[in-house]
Amino acid sequence: MKIKVGVSNRHVHLKQSDLDILFGCSLEKDFNLNQPNNFASKNYVTIKTKKNQIDKVRVLGEIRSYTQVEISKTDAYKLGINPPIKNTGDLVGSGNVDIIGPIGQINVDACIIANRHIHISTEDKLKYNLPDKVRIKINGSKGGIIDNVYLKESPNAYFELHLDTDDANAFLIKSDDEVDIID
Repeated sequence: MKIKVGVSNRHVHLKQSDLDILFGCSLEKDFNLNQPNNFASKNYVTIKTKKNQIDKVRVLGEIRSYTQVEISKTDAYKLGINPPIKNTGDLVGSGNVDIIGPIGQINVDACIIANRHIHISTEDKLKYNLPDKVRIKINGSKGGIIDNVYLKESPNAYFELHLDTDDANAFLIKSDDEVDIID
């Protein structure tokens, strides 16, 4: 079964109270993402730790019920932290970072490396009879198998594999490439 890839760079999701502290205004949409109601905003923050910082980290909308920072392992090395690999929204034991906006700053235990995951609608999950975790086969000059790809089910999801930049670079794949679900 073929599926399109979406490569996810470092980004931040914000809850309303943190957005107010950092920006004092609503998010300004830059462009829509494939997942319904999700968009890349024109708003950026800095992620900072005691060791280092990363500037111009995009904030993604829509507003969430939690604040979360998603980075790659390469970013984690630069920042000198060791955040856990987690599913979105699971922030127990996550890494501590400062998020700096144009008018304010917050300190949060909200930094993770996101699990590889496939967005799938409830209807498609039933239709294709897929388990909660699958393997992906990537073709090409640096092809291979990716294990532990979780299915993230929601009613109206756009069927898409999300990988972070480290995974995508390791296999020389980019957004809109197609890969195969093999089990």
